[in-house]
This record gives sequence, structure tokens and C-alpha cells, in this order.
Amino acid sequence: MKLYNTLTRQKEEFIPLSEGEVKIYSCGPTVYNYFHIGNARPFIVFDTLRRFFEYKGYKVTYVQNFTDIDDKMINRAAEEKITVPELAERFIKEYFADADALGINRATMHPRATENIDAIIEIIKRLQESGYAYCVDGDVYFSAKKFAGYGKLSHQPLDELEAGARIDVNEQKQDAMDFALWKKQKPGEPAWDSPWGKGRPGWHIECSAMANKYLGKTIDIHCGGQDLIFPHHENEIAQSECANAAPFARYWLHNGYINIDNRKMSKSAGNFFTVRDILKEYDAEVIRLFMLSAHYRSPINFSKELMTQAQAGLERLYNCKENLEFLAGKVQDGKAEEDMVKMLENYKKAFIAAMEDDLNTALALSVLFDISREVNSRVTEKSTKGTALAALNTMAELGAVLGILQKQQSNDLDNEIEELILTRQKARKEKNFALADEIRDKLKLRGIILEDTPSGVKWRKE
Repeated sequence: MKLYNTLTRQKEEFIPLSEGEVKIYSCGPTVYNYFHIGNARPFIVFDTLRRFFEYKGYKVTYVQNFTDIDDKMINRAAEEKITVPELAERFIKEYFADADALGINRATMHPRATENIDAIIEIIKRLQESGYAYCVDGDVYFSAKKFAGYGKLSHQPLDELEAGARIDVNEQKQDAMDFALWKKQKPGEPAWDSPWGKGRPGWHIECSAMANKYLGKTIDIHCGGQDLIFPHHENEIAQSECANAAPFARYWLHNGYINIDNRKMSKSAGNFFTVRDILKEYDAEVIRLFMLSAHYRSPINFSKELMTQAQAGLERLYNCKENLEFLAGKVQDGKAEEDMVKMLENYKKAFIAAMEDDLNTALALSVLFDISREVNSRVTEKSTKGTALAALNTMAELGAVLGILQKQQSNDLDNEIEELILTRQKARKEKNFALADEIRDKLKLRGIILEDTPSGVKWRKE
């Protein structure tokens, strides 16, 4: 498997630290609001990466943090006149509600910054003792220029990074490039005891501390959105490698931005959508298919037109799946036809090859559509049950890697609808086509679509 490593700017063969195991750290949300469609992209993309590793037989330890203390949280809690922990609890629950809806598997661990203060303090102490950090009146800063590799992830020379840096009012850091590891308590803010007085951790240090605590000094993969490359991930590397005297992450993966109707998404532009809002209009699997229809490193444009296309594409796949389920229950028993088995194996190899080429989900999806097209033309009422099941199982297997085609058609029609279908079938046998058509139209108004096939009546929900 090859992955594009932001650190080296090239595709590299993925070789795990331990054979058969993968350790992944993925940056999670700051829990002060519902997460938006831009946040959803890395959550879905790297959930898919994890699914693929597990599909290939790896044991994956996947850590995704919650930032549950920072300026945004403090300000939001003050506006709502509640505590920061109350705000965090509320939006962690809301995160899981939306993430679960999107089919995002829960991480092996979801550590919170506030539950790991001891680990954060410990890593800051090591940095101070080794001369990479200094304290000024209760604030602790990291000396960026003391780390020779600073800028290696963002591939920017130190002088260019320095030109864009600044010192905010009330900051006492020695250099504009330095960044906060520990912040002295301000009146009314949550705070914890530390060797430097009461305060709270800076944003960057929490991920270094939690990755070290739960995954070790060196991890296989660190991932997140492109916007995190600098300064967040750059600072994580500096802190971690100076504190642990070891490489931090061997592979760095970053997804591209999302634009809204070809414009950069922003609150000020008024084109800002939460996943909660989008889920009111589109099925969760439509959102997943849309997200995976472009390569994860490419920018992707979110629009109603493109979502409608994704919806239509998902419906084509489900129609194929439901046709196979129907045929499997109607056609004669028998083994899968050899030419179909060979075709499905070739498609499966193509799917795996696409995913192994830097997680090319767009190409992998096209393989699923190729399967559905072949199946629709080749699997008929004359096929064997084994053939229908082989195709159905392949679609389900590959769909599970992408987190789609996971819903089951409900056969729990209420008694009234079942009675209407039976009545219609009887009317057709008696050549009472007016009544049969009337029942068909009545069911259509209730969202039940009937299809008359040589093997019997097939129904689906509209």
C-alpha cells in the first residue's frame, strides 16, 4: 500500500512499525458546536482508511481526541452562562449523534484534553528541563527556533514562517515564532494546578501528550485536515520530537478543503453548513458517497447539484443490491457460475488496488458502479442462487469498506400494505386490471413502488 506523506511530499510504501498493526492518531473536534461539513470530510476519509486497514487484516489502534478546553469553549460557555464541562458534555454527545449517523466507527479511544492534564504537564516539564521551553510569569512557551527541524512538515523556510508570525498583546514570549504550551489562568477561567501555577494547556500540546500516552513515542500515521499542517501539526512534531528524542509520526496524511458552490466555506460568507442541517435533507450514506467520490487530497466542491448526483448514484447501487436480494430468494438453487465468480474476483482486485494507491476512493467507487452495471445485465431470473449471492456478497463486502450499502431493506410492511399487495395480485389473476392499477397507485402515494417481474412482484420504498 502506498500513501502520500505530507512530510516527504511523495507517495511511499506503507510499512508499519509492528507487523500486522497500525497506530493512527486523528485530530478530533473542539466540542463547542455541532461539527460542519468541512470537519466531516477528515472524519469520513480517515474512518475509511481505518476500515480498509481492518479489511486487510491489520489490528488498528485508532485514537481521536476531543479538545474540551480552549478559548472558543470558554467564550461559548460564558455566553450560555454554563460551565465549560457542561458545554463539552453536550457537544460530545452531539458529535457522536452525527458521527454515528454518518457511519463513522468510534475510535479505539476518544481521550479528552481535560482528562490528560497530568500527561500534558509531564511532557511540558521534560521540554523545560531539556531547554526547549521557558516560563514567563505563569505562561510556558516552546522555543521554536531551538528545534532544527521546525518547518519540515509545512515545507516553509524558517524566515518565511517568521515573517508571518506575530506577538499578540499581553504575550511575553521571547520570539514571535514561539508558541504557548501552558497558559496562566485568567479571572473566571477553568484552571489546573501545575509547577508554573494555575492554568490550562495550550492547544498544540494536548495532541502530543495524548498520542504519546496512548500510542507511544512514535506512531505510524497522523492525520487531519490540510488546515492543520501549520501551525498545529508542525508544532506537534517540534514538541514531541524534542520531548521524546524520537520521530513522532512516520506518515502524515492531510485531506483537501471543501468549497461551497465553488466558494471557500466560511461563517462570514454565510455558506456554512453543519452536518446536522445537511442530514435533514440527505441520507447519511449520500454524504459519505459524496465525500469519497473525489480523492481525499483534492479540494471538493459541495453543492446541491453534486449532492443530487451522489444521491442518484447511491440509489443505482441500492437498486442493484435489492435486485440481487430479490433474485436470491426467487431463482433456482445452484452454485455460482464460474465466469461470474472470476469477474467478481477481478473487480475485487481492482477495488483493492485503487484503495492501496493512496486511498483512491473515487476509483474504488467506480469499481462498485462497474460491478452493478455488469450485474444488472448478467444476473437474471435464469441465473443460479449462488450467482446472485456471490454478486450480492461482493457488493456488501466492498461497500462496507467505504461505509455504504449498509442499510437493509425492511420487509416489515404493515398488515394493510401486505393485504393491498395480495389483493392486487389476485386482481391481476382475475384480469381486473383497473383495480390492480388503482392499488398500485395507492401504494405509490404511500412510498411503495411495485415492480412486476417474471419471478413475481418486487417492491421497494421510494
